[in-house]
Amino acid sequence: MPDPKFTVVVPTRDRPRALQACLEATRRLAGPHDGREVVVVDDGSRVPVESGEGWRVVRLGGQGPAAARNAGARAARGEWLAFTDDDCRPRPGWLDALAARLEANPGALVGGCTVNALTSNPWSSASQLLVDWLYAWPEARPEAGRIFTTSNLAVAREPFLAAGGFDEAFSAPGAEDRELCERWAARGGALVHAPEAVVDHEHVLDALAFWHQHVRYGRGTRRLWRRGGEQGYRHGLHPPAFYAGMLNYPFRRKRGDAWAQAALLVLAQVANVAGFASEWMEERCGDGAPGGDLLSA
Repeated sequence: MPDPKFTVVVPTRDRPRALQACLEATRRLAGPHDGREVVVVDDGSRVPVESGEGWRVVRLGGQGPAAARNAGARAARGEWLAFTDDDCRPRPGWLDALAARLEANPGALVGGCTVNALTSNPWSSASQLLVDWLYAWPEARPEAGRIFTTSNLAVAREPFLAAGGFDEAFSAPGAEDRELCERWAARGGALVHAPEAVVDHEHVLDALAFWHQHVRYGRGTRRLWRRGGEQGYRHGLHPPAFYAGMLNYPFRRKRGDAWAQAALLVLAQVANVAGFASEWMEERCGDGAPGGDLLSA
């Protein structure tokens, strides 16, 4: 069999129902004409994922999502990689839309559109709203730099591996996608938005899960600052206009209770600061020092 054009990489751990729905969605994908494959990276599930019709499995022992995606990329046979998450449902035209952007922009990192599928869940909606703002912010400000999430990301395999893939120092989810985007741009690579390449995201959150998610993002941001300094690019704070625009964003969109959405965006920023401070304290005090994991419980 000839090598496929695309390899779809799906990392997973202990979410069999979500994964099954994701794999069912990949069966309905259209094109490209010269084929695709699906690689599931099982990162230490208690009940191991088995290969099936239409996908094969790569196994890891719990090294984290950055390492899992890299393992999928190394195992891939496709010329292009398309990353998504196990709680995402790619729409049928997803790969065709990504292919068009990759063909028009050789060597680019391409980010598609992620849509919240749990519209009645305020925590899931607020989490996606923040991502939407991160994508909207650079539209009129090219100097701001784009950030794409790993739920919907495509790139040519060889340039991705040559750049070192995702930074495996990010052993937990949080900012490994931002680090890749900033490193890619620092090396002169293009970042291209593909809003027509859509996946639906069923990210189930409640208040505690929302808090933990954004604490992890804050911890990841601190790691990003540190890694940027080590690798020759610098990540800093967004300007005040970014945060003012973020708080105004729910009112501009006019969808649902804008005041409640804005309040949850503020809570997300508080959790980010808590995570950032916790990571900074661990750097200063060392693992096991009193107060080394502030506010993350």
